[in-house]
This record gives sequence, structure tokens and C-alpha cells, in this order.
Amino acid sequence: MKKSDNPARLIIVCGLPGSGKTTLAKCLEERLNAVRLSPDEWMDALSINLYDKDMRAKIESFQWKLCQRLLILGLVVIIEWGTWGKSERDTLREGARRLGAAVELHYLSAPPEILFERIRRRNMENPPIKHEDVLRWAEIIQVPTEEEMSLFDSASGCQQNLETFYS
Repeated sequence: MKKSDNPARLIIVCGLPGSGKTTLAKCLEERLNAVRLSPDEWMDALSINLYDKDMRAKIESFQWKLCQRLLILGLVVIIEWGTWGKSERDTLREGARRLGAAVELHYLSAPPEILFERIRRRNMENPPIKHEDVLRWAEIIQVPTEEEMSLFDSASGCQQNLETFYS
């Protein structure tokens, strides 16, 4: 990648529920003095059902506009949307690059049984996520390939072992 003088950086945190996205994103947020954008937190704060797809799409759209403005200002922004699809990750990467920002991708995974146990333990979703949902989502997510990962810049910050947060 061509080195830029722009300190702006977009960090995309990708993974299924229970994979540790929020844990990693909060760690990066603190270490890098970054702005973290999480639709779940906004929806919760506004008392919007987390399963309301239309509202989630509107919030993510608004967060993407805000993200672009913050990148223009030279800031580090963390998007914690899950980004299950390659096309979604491509759109974010290409959009940030057009603004001169570096872009990194963190993909987090765990076996479905571990994801489900973490989700069950945190007990945040209403209605609760079912084991069958996690199995279905594990089949749906487009896991980043080595080829896709090579399109992103080197990761920064937070090298902590996420497993320690779930012990």
C-alpha cells in the first residue's frame, strides 16, 4: 500500500455475535483514541428493537456518513457492524480509501458452540438468540479469505488474547 500522510484509519471489526467484536472494538477505541460506531448500542440507547432491520440499516447509513466525515478530519474510526458480507466490507474499504484513509480488517471467529455459550452468558438479546440461529449464521457469513485480507492495511493496536475476556 502507498504510504499516506493522512493519519485517518478505518478499522472494520467483523464476526458473528459472541465472537468478541465489542471487546476488541472497545480495546482498540481506548488504545487508539478512536471513535467507535456500533448500531447495537445506538439502538439500545434509543429503545429500538435490535431486530428492526429497517432501523438498523438507517443507523448504519448514518454511521457511515459520520464515519466518512471523521476520516476526512483525520481520525481513527472503528465500525463494529459485524460486516458478514464481502461486498459490505469492500464498500467500506473502497469508500475510506477514496478519502485517503488506511483501512484494516479484524475478523473474529469461534466455533458455534462457543459463540452460543458466550451469547447465552451475556444474556443481552430479547428475544434470546437460539442455537439454531448461530448455526445458520455460521453458514451465511462470508469469512474473509487470505486474498481479501491482503487488500487491507496491517492491523494496529490491541494484541490482547480475547480468550482471557471469556474465562
